[in-house]
Amino acid sequence: MNAKRRRVKQSLSLSERLHRAADELLEAAQQMPDGDAKDQLIKRARQHEEAARLEGWLSSPGLQQPA
Repeated sequence: MNAKRRRVKQSLSLSERLHRAADELLEAAQQMPDGDAKDQLIKRARQHEEAARLEGWLSSPGLQQPA
């Protein structure tokens, strides 16, 4: 069975998508009352921001390959 893989050309970079997702999560968290659900949204937003920072670091031209 040879199913074709669905290929999608992304119009935004991974870093931009992660930043947008983090912004959306923080915006949603602001609308919620204090509690565990709000804390989880804020935690996910911070994870997205950290992933964007790591992606930027990994794709930087100064990064050296391991020996």
